[in-house]
Amino acid sequence: MGTVHKFKTAGRGKYASRLDPGLWDYIDRVNSLYPPEIGELPIAEQRAVYNAMCRTFHLHHPKGVTASDGIFTAQGRAIPVRHYRMAGKVARALVIYYHGGGFVLGDLDSHDDICAEICAGAGFDVVSGDYRLAPEHLHPAAFDDALAIFESAAAATNLPIVLCGESAGGNLAAGVAQATRHHPRHAVGQMLIYPGLGGDETGRSYVEHANAPLLTLADIDFYRSIRSAPGQSLDDPAFSPLEDRDFSGLPPTVIVTAECDPLSSDGEAYRDRILAAGGSAVWREEPRLVHSFLRARMTVRRAAEAFAGIIGDIARLGAGDEALVSPLVGKMVGRPEGGAKDRDPSPSSS
Repeated sequence: MGTVHKFKTAGRGKYASRLDPGLWDYIDRVNSLYPPEIGELPIAEQRAVYNAMCRTFHLHHPKGVTASDGIFTAQGRAIPVRHYRMAGKVARALVIYYHGGGFVLGDLDSHDDICAEICAGAGFDVVSGDYRLAPEHLHPAAFDDALAIFESAAAATNLPIVLCGESAGGNLAAGVAQATRHHPRHAVGQMLIYPGLGGDETGRSYVEHANAPLLTLADIDFYRSIRSAPGQSLDDPAFSPLEDRDFSGLPPTVIVTAECDPLSSDGEAYRDRILAAGGSAVWREEPRLVHSFLRARMTVRRAAEAFAGIIGDIARLGAGDEALVSPLVGKMVGRPEGGAKDRDPSPSSS
């Protein structure tokens, strides 16, 4: 799950007019930087091309953000981490960020600017972890590292912790939230950005957007396969968080997905499971966007508005604000249909 595979169908098909017009420049640029034949190359070369693509989209850190690299040690493993802080400001919460990349790609640099902008926008410290990747390290290696990052951070600070993950990292954040719900320092919130949670592939978005730009159903199946250990059980909640049998006790949760993304239904299903268990959760499906839209935030207005909403939600989660979602997030001037679909059912709307 990540911004890695080219849109393989001929032409733009039904997405020619369905996406935000400015998004096509971003999609075409990603496809030019990560060509379709890349999947035939060795993993090391795929990572090199992916990292080069990430550098192309990388932005400077906002003014006042400092970043320092360090190591968390867990069971003899050294896990590289990067800590972001706002100079001269006392943070009121800590965000643990798990990067995307399909459990195969990504590192501390690939999502560095996104973490820095979250730090500046929310005013919180951010810790990003360089968890182990497949295929060299199969499940549960990435999950074990994600859990260790949480436990090390929780032991090192008294700040409230918000778990945040994008794509594959959203899977890890959800897995950690479920594994640590009874931890003395459990997260006060979780922010999941177009996460892959192991949902039903016969669901709405999986069928409707099986061949969406930048992430297809075939890609999802590839990533699932490449991280699976022999005999991998798909009902392992650390592998597929939607397979958990108990969704009680989870922290307040916001899930943001893209309308034209096969994974969008995972956000809806996860929201529903948490609400059914008596928890607090909101799912917001951002219209006219695709998987990986965070990288388009500087050139596509809809992506910028969605990212601003995500940062606002992180700030509210870290502050313990029960008003999880701003009603104005995603509103677009001149578009009577407004912006993001705020899928937060209430007794009056259900």
